[in-house]
Amino acid sequence: MPHPMFEKHQSLLQQAVAAIEARGYWSPYAENPRVYGDTAIEDGRQAFEAYRGAQFYLDQPGVIDRGGAEVSPYGLPLNISYPRCSSDALIAAAKAAMPGWIKAGADTRAGVCAEILAGLNARSFEMAHAVMHTTGQALMMAFQAAGPHAQDRGLEAVAYAWREMKQVPETALWEKPQGKNPPLKMEKKFTVVPRGVALVIACSTFPTWNGYPGIFASLVTGNPVIVKAHPTVILPLAISVAVARQVLKEAGFDPNLVSLLIDDAAAPVAKDVAMNPEVRLIDYTGSPDFGNWLEEHCRHAMVYTEKAGVNCIVVDSIDDYPAMLKNLAFTLSLYSGQMCTTPQTIFVSREGVKTPEGVVSAEQFGRDLATAVSKFLEDPARAVEVLGAIQSPATLARVEAAHELGEVLRASGAVAHPQWPEARVRSPLILRVAASDERAYMEERFGPITLVVETATTAQSLATA
Repeated sequence: MPHPMFEKHQSLLQQAVAAIEARGYWSPYAENPRVYGDTAIEDGRQAFEAYRGAQFYLDQPGVIDRGGAEVSPYGLPLNISYPRCSSDALIAAAKAAMPGWIKAGADTRAGVCAEILAGLNARSFEMAHAVMHTTGQALMMAFQAAGPHAQDRGLEAVAYAWREMKQVPETALWEKPQGKNPPLKMEKKFTVVPRGVALVIACSTFPTWNGYPGIFASLVTGNPVIVKAHPTVILPLAISVAVARQVLKEAGFDPNLVSLLIDDAAAPVAKDVAMNPEVRLIDYTGSPDFGNWLEEHCRHAMVYTEKAGVNCIVVDSIDDYPAMLKNLAFTLSLYSGQMCTTPQTIFVSREGVKTPEGVVSAEQFGRDLATAVSKFLEDPARAVEVLGAIQSPATLARVEAAHELGEVLRASGAVAHPQWPEARVRSPLILRVAASDERAYMEERFGPITLVVETATTAQSLATA
């Protein structure tokens, strides 16, 4: 008998598989706030407010004490405490939960994962407020990126894994004729065997968008998941784990298939847990240093990392120069450059930028870009909805220090938030540097920092990029 959750979501899963094969746009999770109801934003805010100054409940094994010291980048006190659990207890409970989950089969696991995603989608605005006040994203960005877009990524992982698992028949009858003798017959049974306990180490800027692919890819393939939250951004993943555990329990499975692990900067636990030989899968998003360490030392596990990089733009020629400047102003301002896709280093040659109106010098391009950013952000109410807030004080310090790296075309400055007067909001810093000054632009400088690098030719720009 198919599990009821698979029957409920079978059509959704089939549509998701069709979408990944067609490679076109498709999403079952609406990114239009109106779809969630007239009171969805306020309902989400109230749900978020209920967490503040309270103990977050998770019925997990191995509770040692409670922890959590999140501070909203908008200046709002959170004062939420979470259960701090022994990693050994979570691993043991995860392993104990595996047999029934393996036996359930691919269809049931996919159906349960789809039901978890449905539960998360219903709480998208609760998640939006939680993400806003831990990562610094503006509310609408937090809603889309941490809600429907993150859920899309979770479903995509489920769809790919479910499709691959369904390529393996559950049973097969093997029969070989033997001439006059009776045929040789063998009934075969195939089981998709998981690797073991999975560890997802989440980042501080996009905890669900970057966390859900690893969580759901592991869970649907039979691997229990321990979610290690960043110490400054716990609430979004605590909510996610709570939803997953509730659905697993309702579906008749051990909720310890998904658990939350927390720590703090003074006593980090990620390295110790990652080195545990029972951990067989690791998904990590964050700095190259720790990502490289995981790849080098955790040879007992399959390690998947998304590490930082330096995104480059080479400016050579353009049909619509003002439109390009507007586009760059937006992308450099969005979430204050705290995205893995934000451009950092813009190469422009001393030959200038060719436009229908003539050649724009490299020096003029830098000034025009600085002016375009300032103009884009001249309305403070609009600016704060694009910039969001700076997630980490370390990023704030990095921006201040970066002013010394080159000629300042546009200084970064504080932007007053009309609703949150203590919010850490900063406008983009734009610097001009020479191509020879590799120290300035050849490493990632996370945050609202842009370097316009002048080269001799576009060919040099391309080669350097």
